[in-house]
Amino acid sequence: MKLLVVEDDSKIASFVTKGLREAGFTVDLAVNGTDALEMGMPGSFDAAIVDLMLPGLDGLSLIQRWRDARIQTPVIILSAKRAVDDRVRGLQAGGDDYITKPFAFSELLARVQAVLRRTRPEGGPLILKTADLEMDILHREVKRGDTVIPLQAREFSLLELMLRQTGRIVTKTAILEHVYDYSFDPQTNVVDVLVHRLRSKIDKDFEPKLIQTVRGMGYVLRIP
Repeated sequence: MKLLVVEDDSKIASFVTKGLREAGFTVDLAVNGTDALEMGMPGSFDAAIVDLMLPGLDGLSLIQRWRDARIQTPVIILSAKRAVDDRVRGLQAGGDDYITKPFAFSELLARVQAVLRRTRPEGGPLILKTADLEMDILHREVKRGDTVIPLQAREFSLLELMLRQTGRIVTKTAILEHVYDYSFDPQTNVVDVLVHRLRSKIDKDFEPKLIQTVRGMGYVLRIP
């Protein structure tokens, strides 16, 4: 799942993005409202976490602009403002939840999971499955049959990408952009190493083998 964090405080931004990435999410960061407006306009994020006090375009105006453009991305508001009226204004502007600063990351993560659970049914499944391989997106759990398979964050992100593209070739460039959030030299072997690690966990001791290499193109997850 892909999240947008909109926060101009470098310490909070680093804390939140690092924690969400460790939890297995793909995270993009915007440090002002103007950039966030453009980044969020395609509606390509599963949820956004938005500070209210932003340079360029404040958080409330940002959310209202998204809603006016019919962007329905769920928004969790972060704010130091604790008054009831401030919370009401945030929710009336189109926010789906409101968290006051300071906050515990565990609470933010729980709120993200809750808002995704409430809003995701129209945006796609929360359980991805091919053959006996099953991924529970919200609970970050992967199983083959009855066997639970622990995955690291990048392994989970790669498998989610491949499950969503089941039967279609996923290129190395697409994997680099999705899993690492920036572009490596496509000739690097970092993708091959990551795919090898994932294969060793979900294919090595199971049948059928689901991850297949398409030489010169990339990888595909499918039932042979």
